This record gives sequence, C-alpha cells and structure tokens, in this order.
Amino acid sequence: MTPFDKLVVVDTQKPDSNWSDTASDSGETGAAEAESQLAAVTAERDRLAAENSELQDRMLRARAEFDNFRRRAERERSEYLQFASMDAVRSILPVLDDFERALQVETSDKEYARGVELIYNRLSEILRRSGLEPIETAGKLFDPNIHEAVQRVETEDAEDQAILDVLQKGYNFKGKLLRPAWVKVAVKG
Repeated sequence: MTPFDKLVVVDTQKPDSNWSDTASDSGETGAAEAESQLAAVTAERDRLAAENSELQDRMLRARAEFDNFRRRAERERSEYLQFASMDAVRSILPVLDDFERALQVETSDKEYARGVELIYNRLSEILRRSGLEPIETAGKLFDPNIHEAVQRVETEDAEDQAILDVLQKGYNFKGKLLRPAWVKVAVKG
C-alpha cells in the first residue's frame, strides 16, 4: 500500500458530504497507517543511506585502485625506457672500447690521431650525460660485484686481491652495473 492510496479527490466547487464521513471514520485507522507509512519511509531512507554509503566506499576503492594502477604503469614505463636505453648503451660499448684501443696505437699522422681522440671524447661525453659511469679500478681491491677476474697472478709485490691491470673497462649505467671490469688480480703465493 502506498501513501497515496487513501487520498480522496475533492471538488472544491461542490464539496461532497460523504468525504467528511469517510475522513472521520478513517481517523483512528489513519494514525496507525501514518505510523506504518512513516516506519516504511524511514526503513527505505535507511536502506538508501546504507546503499549510498556502500556505493561511495566502492567508488573510493575504485579510485584508489586506479591511482595505484596509474602509478604502477608510469613506474613500469619509466623502467622500460631506462632498460631500453641501457641496452642501447650496452651495444655501443664495443665501439667505445675500439676507440680506446685506437688511441693507444702510435701513429705518425697526428691529425688522424687528433680526429680519433675528438670522436672518442664526444662519444664518451654523450654516454656520460646519458648515465654511463666508468668503474674505478686503480688502486682498488678485487670486488666480485663489479669486477670479473680474468687472470690471477701470483706475486709478492702487491697486496692479496689487488687489481694489477684492467683488461676491459667496466661501467655502471644510472647506478646499476652495466658491464663488470675485466681485471688481472694479484694472489699471494
């Protein structure tokens, strides 16, 4: 039963006398019905408030999940770009090694040697600005995290595990190991 079932249409020009009789008869039952209708409306309001609260909670959770997804996607994209550039730099390292070897060769053509040196310096600078950092080995002890021992030499002239020579430079890229340095290591006999 809806609240409008008991409504009676009244013509204001010709009032019906039966309406007043009906209204007085239903006075006692009207209060009970009004209370039951009030209880029904209150229950409906409470149900809608609970539903609204649940929907708001779901909306907040969905927004939080979306924000987490967005941050995770941005982090993955950043890592992908960093690793993509890491692979590009790794593939250029042999060229950098070739330039270093070319600079160690004596030549009679000083202009040619100067040109090779300029190209090497420019390439080194570009890679350095991209995040490439050479691993320092001079005067250091062998560290298996950043060095790879290619040769072990028994000697009494150097400290145990001291690096005697660098066979190939090692590099870090943006703080991560890109290529370990190949080194010759002293071993006490």
